[in-house]
Amino acid sequence: MGNPKAFLTIPRQEAGYRPIHERINDYSEVEQTLNTSERKQQAGRCMDCGVPFCHWACPLGNRPPEFQDALCKGEWRKAYDILSTTNDFPEFTGRICPALCEKSCVLKLSFDAPVTIREDECAVIEAAFREGYIVPGKYERNGLRVAVIGSGPAGLAAANRLNRKGYEVTVFERDEMAGGLLRFGIPNFKLSKNIIDRRLRVMEAEGITFKTNTEIDLKKLPEGFDAYAICTGTPQARDLSIPGRDLKGIHFAMEILSQQNRILAGQTFPEKERISAKDKHVLVIGGGDTGSDCIGTSHRQGAASVTQIEIMPQPPIGYNPATPWPQWPIVLKTSSSHEEGCTRRWSLNSNKFIGKNGHVTGVEVEEVEWMPSPDNGRPVMKATGRKEIIKADLVLLAMGFLKPQMPELPTNAVIAGDAATGPSLVVKCIAAGRRAATEIDRMLSAK
Repeated sequence: MGNPKAFLTIPRQEAGYRPIHERINDYSEVEQTLNTSERKQQAGRCMDCGVPFCHWACPLGNRPPEFQDALCKGEWRKAYDILSTTNDFPEFTGRICPALCEKSCVLKLSFDAPVTIREDECAVIEAAFREGYIVPGKYERNGLRVAVIGSGPAGLAAANRLNRKGYEVTVFERDEMAGGLLRFGIPNFKLSKNIIDRRLRVMEAEGITFKTNTEIDLKKLPEGFDAYAICTGTPQARDLSIPGRDLKGIHFAMEILSQQNRILAGQTFPEKERISAKDKHVLVIGGGDTGSDCIGTSHRQGAASVTQIEIMPQPPIGYNPATPWPQWPIVLKTSSSHEEGCTRRWSLNSNKFIGKNGHVTGVEVEEVEWMPSPDNGRPVMKATGRKEIIKADLVLLAMGFLKPQMPELPTNAVIAGDAATGPSLVVKCIAAGRRAATEIDRMLSAK
């Protein structure tokens, strides 16, 4: 701990976002950065707690007190060495992780001003790339081959770990480029795709083979491999089967998000296939991160208005006694996309889509109340009869994803990430990929 009183004298300082009037006109990353001096000061706020709850809360088991101690002392290489021991891709988590570590920081409890762990993490990895700390390694091969099916965060982490253990790794990806959710599901304004490409170049230089545009049938895995890591994610979005669902102008969130990312990558689409919010009244159904991404994308496409509705009640603001520290707090979250302009409403159930000439024009919604379950289970939804129509030319369904049903797999296959658990966080998928690599290594070593 460089300065044991820094948390008392130095306030929490976030890098913040670019001005709204500037950022809604492009797809560049919205988050800014602090200069080196300010970043070191922020790292110095870490108290090196006797019980580091930040370490406890991190799915990867990152060690924030250790890498931040090195960072505040200006030992950037040491900070990178500590961070990269537990996290394969700090450049991803440093941008898009919700920072479970910060919510469990002791300064969150005492000051409501936790250490800026996520931003510090991103600063460390960017310095590592900038200063040339990251160079492709060479690993002695053990003669065994592993196939990784899927190149999302879990697949990339599994491939990275296995490659470093000496296995010959081939990653199969059904899309035209590797990255999975990172590339096609997360907007560029949150994660620039050159960040993914930069990491993939390192992985390829270290010997990992990527085969894109390759659809793998899980009932017939490719031959010639000693083990398989199944990291196919959760491709099936949750649908809304109500009257009018067949109207034009109703799309799954991933349809617009992936298409926009592909357009930014240089691909073109016929006009009739383009999904655009330009001059439209957009309704986003679903209150999670994916819905937020739809809001930001709609703004950048020139939407006339954006409304987001959620069937669950509005979470408490600031503090929720049901989820006390150091748990993840279920409270109202306002993202950068929400700040750009959005009408947000809660406790609304969608009854039917309304259309004209085959195209959606609105959605009939009904207010609902949530009653405690008599058996202490899930709350019970009660319709109130209070109905209204929300005008919408474009409806985006962002209600989450369904856990995939896996076929019977051979004993040398390990399922990891969202494919195993259902939809979760990128940081959890990276952790799952690392565990899958360890399990495969243990399995093959025993043989």
